[in-house]
Amino acid sequence: MVKTSSANLAEGQPETAGYRVAAASSDGIVINRHFGRADLFYIFEVMGRGNYRFLETRTVTPVCDGGNHDEEKLQSNIDRFRDCKYILVSRIGMGAANKMEQSGVTPMELPGMIEESLDQLAVYEQLQHLF
Repeated sequence: MVKTSSANLAEGQPETAGYRVAAASSDGIVINRHFGRADLFYIFEVMGRGNYRFLETRTVTPVCDGGNHDEEKLQSNIDRFRDCKYILVSRIGMGAANKMEQSGVTPMELPGMIEESLDQLAVYEQLQHLF
């Protein structure tokens, strides 16, 4: 599982308040789950590139059952992530992605190693604040 990284603290940069990110993973190492089929999410606080910490795991009931979706379960699962700014998944359907964005959580398809995806997200955040 991904551990706390404190590269910025080692460089003498002050620790700042971050934002929460949920990662859909079966093992805590790789983002490898489709949002609708995921039952386990790893929650991180990201303070910047290389500066994040693991907070907790959250379980949800998968909403995708062979192409059929339970809208009530979908909304319930989305509500479980309202404290997160982003949710990282290997895939997410357009309907679920739209509902998530309407709830204030930005879904991103970033399959791969969680550490690398958190770093990519931190760079993305930095770029967003430049414009």
